[in-house]
This record gives sequence, structure tokens and C-alpha cells, in this order.
Amino acid sequence: MADPGGVTAALLALGHDVRDDRALAEQICLACVAGLDIDGAAISMHTASPLRETLWATDATAELLEELQFTLGEGACMDAARSGRPVLISDIADVAQTSRWPVYAEAVVEQTGVGAVFALPLQWATINLGVLDLHRKAPGHLTSAGLSDALGAADVGALMLLGLRTDPGEDRVWDRSWGDRVEIHQATGMVVAQMDVNATDAFARLRAYAFAEHRLLGDVARDVVARRLRFTEDT
Repeated sequence: MADPGGVTAALLALGHDVRDDRALAEQICLACVAGLDIDGAAISMHTASPLRETLWATDATAELLEELQFTLGEGACMDAARSGRPVLISDIADVAQTSRWPVYAEAVVEQTGVGAVFALPLQWATINLGVLDLHRKAPGHLTSAGLSDALGAADVGALMLLGLRTDPGEDRVWDRSWGDRVEIHQATGMVVAQMDVNATDAFARLRAYAFAEHRLLGDVARDVVARRLRFTEDT
């Protein structure tokens, strides 16, 4: 039986133990399968761009669902990536009778036997890192408690993945981005002043910008300190 709030709690319990994004994606997907009324899960990053990669899929069906929508260019995951909002389909067979995803929905019904799909954006502020895809063989809605837990897991997972990809730690090849921590602290303070936010939010914005621009955190910090980059609500 699913444990309300169990997925989010399980991810929070991981703390900083996971230092690899694929291992973290695996933990997020497995926690969702264990704690929610679903049969499979997958996480894809940069979902709306050509740089898309599937970090983890719990099974062959989850992997096929990812490949179908990226091959066809339509589906719940694609819509969630573009809109930044959850896409919850309780009966994919009903969608196959409409013009919403004319090719994808029919392919899901014919090739996978999946009844319901739920795509949750992995998003921080305006930065969409990717999508957490959940599926179930039987049609039906997620319970309100299950949906709340799934959304919480997506939020926590997004921040954890964002942290890994912009703060890889001393044992990772990107460690030169922390070569001069003073600049990062200075840049954080400048973003605090520029946006009138606290230091935690300022640092998170630096991380999000680095991720979105495919840059190292230290390089972004140096641009801020040198006043080549200024943070605003539109940055």
C-alpha cells in the first residue's frame, strides 16, 4: 500500500549521500514506484531541447514511453516540459480518440498496454530541468494524497538534481568550478542585493542560471563579480 508523503520523505532522507545524477534519478524513480499507486517511472532531462537524455527508467515500458514521445514529438512529457505544468492523463485510451496527441496516444495503447500517464516537470522557478514521468497499467486518477506526494517528490528531486549538476563536489571533474569559493560567496552577496532575496535563494538562482546556460557555477560567479552579468527577475 502506498504511504502518503512517503516518496518525499524517502528522498529527503537521502541527504547528500547520492553524488551521481543517474543514481539519484534511479532513487527518485524507485521511490515513486514503491510509494505511489503506479507501475513505472522515468526521468528525462532537458526534455524540450535536442540535448534530451533519459537518466533512468524503471522498466522496458517506461523506457519505451520515453522513446515514443521523443520520436513522435508529442505526449504528456513533451507538454509538461513546454508548459512547466503537470500533465495528468487518467485514461490514455480516451485521449487516443481525440486530436490532442493523435499518433502518440494510439501508439501507447497499441504498444505498451499503459492505461494512465502522469508527467511532472522537474522545475525550480522558471528553470525546467526535465520531467518525471509516471505510468500505470490500469486507468484511473492518482489520489489527492498521492498526487501531492508526487508533486513534492518532483520538487525535491529537481533541487537535488540541480545541486548535483552545478555543485559536483571535490571528487567530480567539475571541481574547478569551486576553485575560488570567495568569488561564489561574493556573487551570492551581489545577487542578494540585486534581487532583494535571501542568500539561500540567491545561491539557488546562481545554480539555476548555470544549469540553464550549461556553464560552470564558478564561471557564472566570476561574471557576476566582474559585473558582466546582473540578475533580474527575467534572468
